[in-house]
Amino acid sequence: MLNMKIVAWSLGCFGAFTFVVCVLYGLIVPESLHMKGALEQLLPGFKWLTLWGFVLGLIESFLYGAYAGLVYVPIYNAFARRWATQE
Repeated sequence: MLNMKIVAWSLGCFGAFTFVVCVLYGLIVPESLHMKGALEQLLPGFKWLTLWGFVLGLIESFLYGAYAGLVYVPIYNAFARRWATQE
């Protein structure tokens, strides 16, 4: 059985870390190769290279990851309970 709090926080931190890596990548490669357009489409209100855009993108990325954990854990645990009792 998975712990919802641990998985949600882990995926939230993973999402925030990935966002920071994408922004850093965008700062060191030519504009044609970075994720500016994708980030602006996936993260509502995100604007490239503004402080508010970065903070908002970081928060949204964390929340998307946490949401994934909150949805995944109950589904996983339901299947684990169902099939673990059959063995």
